[in-house]
Amino acid sequence: MNEAYQVVVSDDTNALPESVEIAGVLAKDGQLILPLLDLVEQAQCAIDDLVDVMGRATIEAVLQMSAAQLAGPKQQGRKADQDVVYHGTQKGRVALKERQLGVTKPRLRKRRRDDGESGEVEIPAYEAMQKDARLADRMLQIRMAGISTRRYEDVLPEMAQTVGVSKSQVSREFIESGERLLKELAERDFSEQDILVVYVDGLQFGQYHVICAVGVDASGHKHVLGFREGATENAQVAKALLEDLVERGLSPFRRRLFVIDGSKALRKAIDQVFGRENPVQRCRNHKVRNVLGHLPKDQHDQAKSTMKAAFKLKAEDGIAKLKQYASWLQQDWPSASASLHEGLDELFTINRLGLPSKLRRCLGTTNLIDNSHSAVRQRSARVKHWRDGLMALRWTAASFAASEKHFRRIMGHQDLWMLEADLNEPQQDHQLAEHMKAS
Repeated sequence: MNEAYQVVVSDDTNALPESVEIAGVLAKDGQLILPLLDLVEQAQCAIDDLVDVMGRATIEAVLQMSAAQLAGPKQQGRKADQDVVYHGTQKGRVALKERQLGVTKPRLRKRRRDDGESGEVEIPAYEAMQKDARLADRMLQIRMAGISTRRYEDVLPEMAQTVGVSKSQVSREFIESGERLLKELAERDFSEQDILVVYVDGLQFGQYHVICAVGVDASGHKHVLGFREGATENAQVAKALLEDLVERGLSPFRRRLFVIDGSKALRKAIDQVFGRENPVQRCRNHKVRNVLGHLPKDQHDQAKSTMKAAFKLKAEDGIAKLKQYASWLQQDWPSASASLHEGLDELFTINRLGLPSKLRRCLGTTNLIDNSHSAVRQRSARVKHWRDGLMALRWTAASFAASEKHFRRIMGHQDLWMLEADLNEPQQDHQLAEHMKAS
């Protein structure tokens, strides 16, 4: 059900005198909102909160008080002695988090000005409001909530005489925020994080591909590691992504569990960058989908049941059962049999590690990263034309950043100490051997 927003509709010509009258009263009794003036001019306080409490009249009163600090109070019928004088009023806009508010502000001019000077004097409080840079961030949040530029004006919390933001401005603000987010994510440092598990999977936007990496630390918390434009089947792109993670603090000398989509190029890149000692778990969901793709629909239920049952067994027993099933498939569906045989051993890596079933459920697939992929697809569903790879990267970064706010610790995180102990054991044995050799 769509949420209903209260929209205040008023004739601009009738509402303006009322707003000016209220603003004048507030400005005369300036002690009431004088602290707000200092906050706006010096600290750029949240203008949105002001509007929610006292409305546009408060903003205009703040502008009048700020103008009075330069030109003095207005005196009917008397000429001011100051160099800065009032010169009527003019329309202006104040940038809020999610919209722009139309206001009426005093106009100030210099009495004496040098040649070439316009003579216009800006109001300090108005300048401070104009410098509020949060509009772009709010635009990004709205877009990530699934709101298109065409519906933007319809869903914002409207208030009297609010000036709408154009679709083109929404797009510009989104690009700006997306690029800033992409830069921030690309510069994250992980040297202080003990990342035990690295998930890597790909995502497609039209004709463009993006490789995504998410890590899990020793306490079970998830971290967005990085992105690369390109497919997981591209060895150079996969290697570049992993090398970038190393440069940002993911030590190649620490054993980790890698959970991947099954790409041979990505598997090779892991060996090249992090060494051959790291256990690799192939995503079981990807394998099931690949096998089903070679079978008729009437065989899908049996194939899924057989494979899922085998995954619950010990590594040797599970592999034996799937080899037996692959032999049965060989006669009628040889391509399905070949797909099942490919990478079979790495489907049971987590079984060999002796991990509890709850933890195996999380580490046996790339669902952890696929959930974020689903959020990306949902938020970008209205995009029909992908101009370039950078656009795909911006959307990926923005969607993952939005999803990251709701990340929880992985299922079975209480048992991660068992995985950590297994990953540490070969390193401890190596250190002991080096110590004995030195002795």
